[in-house]
Amino acid sequence: MAISQAMCTSFKKALLDGEMDFSSDTSDVFKIALFTSSATLGASTTAYSTTNEVTGTGYTAGGNTLTVVAPTTSGTTAYLDFSDTTWAASSFTARGALIYNSSKANRAVAVFVFDEVKTTSSGNFQIQFPFNNPTDAVVRVS
Repeated sequence: MAISQAMCTSFKKALLDGEMDFSSDTSDVFKIALFTSSATLGASTTAYSTTNEVTGTGYTAGGNTLTVVAPTTSGTTAYLDFSDTTWAASSFTARGALIYNSSKANRAVAVFVFDEVKTTSSGNFQIQFPFNNPTDAVVRVS
């Protein structure tokens, strides 16, 4: 079992099919769920599942709802980001995360693997997304 960082292949197809809406007036809800090192996630992940999802104080199954930073462009690259998210006063251990669209049958967007197992004990667990620019943003099409 392993977590491999990837933009999910099914997400790429959903983009081309016009099934994902990241616009500023979207009704789509994007979430981020955390997973243990026992999870198997990667490019072939198609949807959110509770299998090997984190459990613990301050964490609710399904994870946190994300705020989309509206898509923009620079040169020939289109990109978007999400606002950072925090699980306050939490106690759990996580190895990776999955962003998914809870409005569209929990369809997977991207998998992230942390550089190491992360643990919080009665503290804040925060996901800090990279800079929102054409070379660092979470979702980039170039």
